[in-house]
This record gives sequence, structure tokens and C-alpha cells, in this order.
Amino acid sequence: MIGLQDEERVSNRPAKQLWLPFEIKGGLFTSKADTASPVEDEQLMEEVVERDNLLTALRNVKRNGGAPGVDGKTVKELPEYLKRQWPKIRRQLVSGTYVPLPVRRVEIPKPGGGIRQLGIPSVLDRFIQQALMQVLQREWDATFSKSSYGFRPKRSAHQAIQQSQRYLKEGYGWVVDMDLEKFFDRVNHDKLMSEVRKRVSDRRVNTLILRFLRSGVEHEGELLITEMGTPQGGPLSPLLANLLLDTLDRELEYRGHRFVRYADDCNIYVRSKRAGSRVLKSIGQFLNRHLKLSVNEAKSAVGRPWERQFLGFTFSKRLNRKISSK
Repeated sequence: MIGLQDEERVSNRPAKQLWLPFEIKGGLFTSKADTASPVEDEQLMEEVVERDNLLTALRNVKRNGGAPGVDGKTVKELPEYLKRQWPKIRRQLVSGTYVPLPVRRVEIPKPGGGIRQLGIPSVLDRFIQQALMQVLQREWDATFSKSSYGFRPKRSAHQAIQQSQRYLKEGYGWVVDMDLEKFFDRVNHDKLMSEVRKRVSDRRVNTLILRFLRSGVEHEGELLITEMGTPQGGPLSPLLANLLLDTLDRELEYRGHRFVRYADDCNIYVRSKRAGSRVLKSIGQFLNRHLKLSVNEAKSAVGRPWERQFLGFTFSKRLNRKISSK
């Protein structure tokens, strides 16, 4: 929690207009000039609540739609709700006192069996997460590995498959197909927040991210504490996943491996089965030791590309791409 002294701390330079609070006057987020001089490296929250960023976030949330969260409010209700409540919500965000609602758990069946647990935030929390994600992604994305393709601007699963095909045709004909065990459910909050704090000095933003991670889950009328994981279903989770797994990307690059990662799906391309077995074991140990994550041994294997499937695709023995039978 940010203390009063932290909130009042200012630089010794003359005050200047660094951010704009917003009132509702006939429209959303109408600007009202104000002056303040927060410490320059701690004004990220002011970027989050900047008018254009908020309008973009609202458009994205409305376009993406989605089910209501625990409060039952729908996406259609969000603009009118913001007209009434935004000044209060903004004050809470800027002061570091905003507390998100728990997410609503929804279980959906996986095509290959089992269930996937989604955490659906309230529409207000989705809006705030979207606004926060847009600012953080602008700062972080350019620093991520070029071998990471999932949930990034101007990158796609098709590009990931094209890169896989290039590695195969270069002679790296064995695939280390690595699946992480329940990744989104088992993200270690301490490890993740350590990576966030390396990039974010605004403690209000750090506190808000941690509150989103630990907001709890409501399932069948019961509130469950979330001590690990980042719920699938919110706009912020994919970016946080890429941040945490950037540690894996850098380790693979340091070792000189050819690889393609799409969120928690990662394929590493090697020249022999023996080399692949060594890589799978070694990287599994690295993940466990440094990120507190586990490789799903039942779903991970070393094989030929036509024996494995990646992002809905597989390859023929001539290394042509084709849609997987699954």
C-alpha cells in the first residue's frame, strides 16, 4: 500500500502540467486542466488514466464483449456507469487505493479432454486492465524476444508456424515440444512481481497489478483466495505471461537455441533426438529452479515435426505446413 508520504512526494523542479484528471461533462473522460509534479519516473498511473488511452481501452472492451463478472454488469452498461462513477474511480487509481473485485470462474472443456478454468473480471476491472495493459505493452513489447509470437501487436500464430518451418528446412529436424503444466494457474506471484518491479517504478501500478493477481475467485457462491496464477480471461494476463516467460526466452537465446514460443506453448528445434532429450530435461530444470514452473511430462516430448502439432498445425515429411487433424 502506498503511504501518504509517497503520495505527496514531488520533485524539486517547478510544478508543470504533467497529467490531466477527467470529469464527466456530457461525455466520457472530458479533460479538466490541473497541475501537479509527481516524481517523473513514478507517473505511469497518470498515463493509464490519460483520456485518449481510456477511450481506446473502452473501445477495445466494447469490441471484445464477453460475459459479466461477479457484479453482473454487462459491457453495454459500462459507458453509462463510467459517466456516473469515473471521477471517484480515477481518484482511487491515482491515490493507489483502488481494489478490484474477485473474478468469476468459468470452466470450459478442452478439445483433448479436461477443463480450462477462465477467470472473468468485472467489466470495470476489464476496462482498467485494458487501459493498464495498453500503457505497459507500449513500454515492454519492444524488449521482448523476436521468438515470442503470442498476444503481441503485429504478431500471429501463422508467423510462428512460418518461423518453425524455416528452422526445420535449415536442418533442425527434431522438435522439443514443451508444454507447461497448468501455466496460467501456477504462475508464482513473487517471481512475476519481481519482473514487474524491474520495469515499473510507480508503486501504485505495482500495487494494482498485485491486487489484480490476488483479487480472489468466486465459484459456485464461494470466494477462493488466489495465492498463485494469473486468471485467463482478463486483458492483462497475456502480457504478464509474456513478461514472466521472457526469462525463458533469454535463457534459450543465451544457449543458442532455435525456438518459437506462443504464450505458454514452446517448440525448440534441434538436429537430433539425443540433443532434444538433453534440452527438454535441462530446460525443465531451469523452469523449476528459476520460475517455479513445471513441464507437463505427459504432453511434452521430442519428436519429428510430423509427429507433433503446434498451434493447430503440423508438417508433412516434406516439411509442408498442414492443419492438424486435431
